Amino acid sequence: MSTTLPPLPSDADLRRLVQFSSSDGRIWLAGQRMLLLHAAALGSLRRELMQSIGHEKTRRLLMRTGYSAGESDAALARKVRGDAPMFSMFSVGPQLLMLEGAVQVTPLKFSQDMSNNHFEGLFRWDHSWEVETHVRDFGSQDHPVCWMLLGYATGYTSAFFGRRILFKETQCTACGFDHCLIEGRLKADWPDGDEMEADYAPDAMLVELQNLKEQVEEMRDNRPPEDDMGPLLGRSKSFQAATELLRKAAGTQVTVLLTGETGVGKERFARALHALSDRASQPFVAINCAALPPDLIESELFGAEKGAYTGSGSARPGRFERADGGTLMLDELGELPLPVQSKLLRVLQDGVVERLGGTATRRVNVRVVAATNVDLSAAVAQGKFRQDLLYRLNVYPIRVPSLRERGEDIEVLAQHLLQRFSERHNKVLAGFSDRALEALRHHDWPGNVRELENLIERGVILTGHGEWVDVERLFPALPGQTDNLVGSTVSKTGRLAKGGSNQGQALLNELVERKLSLNNMEHMLIQEAVERSNGNISAAARLLGLTRPQLSYRLSKISDDNA
Repeated sequence: MSTTLPPLPSDADLRRLVQFSSSDGRIWLAGQRMLLLHAAALGSLRRELMQSIGHEKTRRLLMRTGYSAGESDAALARKVRGDAPMFSMFSVGPQLLMLEGAVQVTPLKFSQDMSNNHFEGLFRWDHSWEVETHVRDFGSQDHPVCWMLLGYATGYTSAFFGRRILFKETQCTACGFDHCLIEGRLKADWPDGDEMEADYAPDAMLVELQNLKEQVEEMRDNRPPEDDMGPLLGRSKSFQAATELLRKAAGTQVTVLLTGETGVGKERFARALHALSDRASQPFVAINCAALPPDLIESELFGAEKGAYTGSGSARPGRFERADGGTLMLDELGELPLPVQSKLLRVLQDGVVERLGGTATRRVNVRVVAATNVDLSAAVAQGKFRQDLLYRLNVYPIRVPSLRERGEDIEVLAQHLLQRFSERHNKVLAGFSDRALEALRHHDWPGNVRELENLIERGVILTGHGEWVDVERLFPALPGQTDNLVGSTVSKTGRLAKGGSNQGQALLNELVERKLSLNNMEHMLIQEAVERSNGNISAAARLLGLTRPQLSYRLSKISDDNA
């Protein structure tokens, strides 16, 4: 049977994807963080699981763990060898198992025709790490023990073909055979397919514990505030402090002043405050004071009678009247003109409004939530904001923290937004790559949560179905930013080799595509450095990492070549 299959392709393309970054203690496989663990440590974990939850639950738990790893690698296979023949593309999974030191894989049979619902796979395993650790702890066995590896094969193949394909270990070294053997078929082709598939379902005990946990969480009084868009998510201390102030204000009628940078989510806080209050069934009305011309703000807030200004053909209520009984949010409050500030102060003090061009007063019952990203005290000192209005508004200030202060919330928010935008754009994605999450954690976030929303939505749109959202999909304006993470890669002999393969591949691709020689590239770099330095040879040399004499020599050589 083995003669019918071509040999496994070179794994050089996979070895290049393994990046050892010794400077920061991380290992990467195509954007996913990996760990180099002692097999004995995993064996110890396996032993403790066996002793605590039993043989059967341990088997199923480890199978599900392997299944998850296989699913992740299936997306990588099509990305790395998308143009290769089917067998070569599929071989990514077996070759990754060998590259990771898990087992030696020898394909014996590989036959597939998904259009006719056909798959048959037969693979030999030698040197299984699971056999070695299990037999060392528990001795020879009557049943196969390569549980994680079997789960990997099932998860990888099912995700690769988009069909449920189940593998069974038909012989195992732990049972006295000289090698392990696994066989894979479509679920429908196994007589016990339903039983085999049940191994990958969560254990009833674990489901029950999860349900109890969720019920306890639902009964807690400190659930996160939420509005019609869902809960305000965050677990950082600064965020929790702000939401706690929000909860305490919700049951009162106090005027709240929300401060913070642009994009931190002040309107979400205002809506959550309204939803938590006894006004939740009444209107929530928001107005951005900076978005309206100064001559229209007064009529927008307080309303206008017919003929009050040119074009006013009929009387209309303002935002205060429309929010009667509910909540009015005044966003960008610091942009209000001084005359309008005077009228606003009267409404806050007396609870009455007077329409533009009218004489009658109308009583309103409105809770005001003001928001600003400017320092109102400084605006008072500059004569741009009324001091008495600031005193009236600043009774209960809540500062909404910037995203830079909420580092531990970034991943929580990103995952929530990924789900929301995936549903909005009808996408099913694998999630974020580890490098993407790392980039999100270290970004400065000048635009705060609003910027995060925009990045995640763009990433969802740019990522194909079933793929991982990688760093370049989120930050397309920063190409090559992850190259700095690369310290070493794996050579053909299995040793670490210095140099970032991503950078090298990019430069080589540039040379090939533009049909440049190495000399051409050097000349271009030198000329660009000199031009950027306005002819200053010393400055150009510093840009290129050369001494001035070294650069002068290269310039004279270029001049001689062009003569």
